[in-house]
Amino acid sequence: MLNYFELFAIPTAFDIDLQHLSKNYQELQKLTHPDRFAGQSEQQQRVAIQKNSQVNDGFQVLKSPVRRAEHILALRGIDMANETQTMQDMEFLMQQMHWREALEDSEQANEPQRVIEELLDEVEAAQKHTKAQIAEQLLANTSSADHAVADEIRKLKFMDKMQSEIAEMEERLFS
Repeated sequence: MLNYFELFAIPTAFDIDLQHLSKNYQELQKLTHPDRFAGQSEQQQRVAIQKNSQVNDGFQVLKSPVRRAEHILALRGIDMANETQTMQDMEFLMQQMHWREALEDSEQANEPQRVIEELLDEVEAAQKHTKAQIAEQLLANTSSADHAVADEIRKLKFMDKMQSEIAEMEERLFS
């Protein structure tokens, strides 16, 4: 498995400097861009395309908190790519239900914009807390902490989806 942190010459960590990542991405793009290899052999051109693809894939993974955390876990032997594990945290499942109901009810509310803004604030606060939990647990670098991170990633994925659904509702109601 290709370690994207090594590819981009940044420390393997959840909290990364996104500006530094972007700078390294631009430099790697210049070095691996297929146009630079136009006069080379077909094999060298194919290698350049492959390397450039790896750079693009790595950038997409590392700039996303969810995908970055999944990549760290994959480097540690926990692959979440094709998982079918469901959420076991009852408190979070209840929170999900609350958010879904609030979103559905927002259409009928007297002040739907206020309801949606409050819901979005609540989800964003939960995302911030969950990202902090992920960062802390990844630093522990133990098997039990890594499995706890996997649970937090599942929560973060739901929150990201919820945030998208809130944006869709805003678009539908106020555009």
